Amino acid sequence: MASPSLEEKKTFTDRLRRYAFVVIDPIVTVLAKTGIGPDALTIVGMASHFLFAWLITIGEMRWASIAMMVAVPLDALDGSLARKLQKKDGNFGSFLDSTMDRLAEIVLFAGFIFHYVRQQDVDMLAVSYIAITGSIMVSYARAKAESLGYTASVGILSRMERYILIIFFLFLKLPSIAIIIMAVGTYITLFQRLFSVRKQAYTAAAEQVEQTEESY
Repeated sequence: MASPSLEEKKTFTDRLRRYAFVVIDPIVTVLAKTGIGPDALTIVGMASHFLFAWLITIGEMRWASIAMMVAVPLDALDGSLARKLQKKDGNFGSFLDSTMDRLAEIVLFAGFIFHYVRQQDVDMLAVSYIAITGSIMVSYARAKAESLGYTASVGILSRMERYILIIFFLFLKLPSIAIIIMAVGTYITLFQRLFSVRKQAYTAAAEQVEQTEESY
């Protein structure tokens, strides 16, 4: 449905996935021979967020950052493995991956929430709530747009940018800065996607009117 003239610029996440192919493909080739399925990788990736959340809860920010640096890049493996195996599952794998990604974010932010509960920091509890809702809404906006035939991958804080931001500031032991930036940046990203889809929808509607008028 989206007009070719409105094709969006590739996000940092999209570019990173393309460049990472040379590293990921050999790993996926080995995994394909082991019998490990892409759905198993998806679930393991989500489950790893319980470790991240626990480390954040107890205040081990740098260890949480290191654990995320090791585990988060593996998130790209499930989709690549499914393509390598040419798995036919009626798009269930894609649905599972998207659902587990959202659940992973909820688990991760639970770590921040419990951390601030332990610190009795009500202000940062509120900011954490804003950040997690913004993060989920950014992903929802893209999913809904794509279900309607539009694209909505624009914005300053797509999923990979969010993780890089968290990892960086956790390593510096400055989690509150990451959460504050997330709280603001995710809602900016949400509105960027809303305006992008609005532009596509109005353009598509105008083109449809033109085609209707030309048919008379």
